[in-house]
Amino acid sequence: MAVKGSDIVGSAHCSCTPCQHRSAALLFVLRPLTRALPTRSVRLGVRHGMEWNLRRMESELRQINPDLLQPSKSFKKPSSGTITINVGGYLYAAQRHTLAKHPGSLLEEMVTGKKPVVHVDSMGNTFIDRDGPIFRHVLNFLRLGELVLPDDFKEAGLLRREANFYRLSELAQALQNWEQQQATQHEPAFLEVTDSHERSHGLRVYCSDSTFIEKVKSRLVQISKSRLDGFPEEFEVSSNIIQFRHFIKSEQGSRLVLKQDSTFLCTLECLKLEAVMLALRGGFRLLTSLDSSRGSVVQCEALHFVK
Repeated sequence: MAVKGSDIVGSAHCSCTPCQHRSAALLFVLRPLTRALPTRSVRLGVRHGMEWNLRRMESELRQINPDLLQPSKSFKKPSSGTITINVGGYLYAAQRHTLAKHPGSLLEEMVTGKKPVVHVDSMGNTFIDRDGPIFRHVLNFLRLGELVLPDDFKEAGLLRREANFYRLSELAQALQNWEQQQATQHEPAFLEVTDSHERSHGLRVYCSDSTFIEKVKSRLVQISKSRLDGFPEEFEVSSNIIQFRHFIKSEQGSRLVLKQDSTFLCTLECLKLEAVMLALRGGFRLLTSLDSSRGSVVQCEALHFVK
């Protein structure tokens, strides 16, 4: 379409030539286009800058953890040392040999390829639809080889179900032992120290908590001919009772001593005082009312403690 000069300037009395009018019209049409070019260039520059930043971030992440951006590949490659799994929305990274530590377990079958991976998350990580927070105790058991739980742990039932799901019988047994130990610690412990003052009966120590008896035994040792023989078995009545009937055995030179001082000969008074001190240090509370007329605590025929 031709553009007339009169259409551009709006006047019939123009002294410009037709060529000059056509040049002015062309400049008038192209001027808006030249104004839009810088805006498009800026947009392209921003987009290229964002792509460059993303490539740089990806490169830095790969240097930190090569498997972080490709967890599914690290799970499938036997050569990859680390594995990332998603348990109930919680990501866990572990060594391949850690998860495969117990043959026959679900985790061992997954990392060795015996059991195909069925579910993956949006990042390609193997997904296990189980409790995420409790899995940290499962993973710590695989790493340490023992069960370490906080003192205020209240989810033993949930952890037992998870151990059964992952087919970790060792974890289930360790949890059962932990529960038994916790039950013993929370039950009141009763301690009785009786002294008949007769050599045939001697000193008797009974405690409902067998760990206290073990502490008493660990403090005493028998020496025979300059040889340490350990705690004499003849004084052990049961896991809850020890009774010292005599201290010199038929073998000449045999004597019962404190382990920290092998030159100190134990007597009934010494043993009773040692038991009392261990009880007080262990948190036991004395129930027996002491008679001041009898002298020291070792003169009492019976002492009762509770914890």
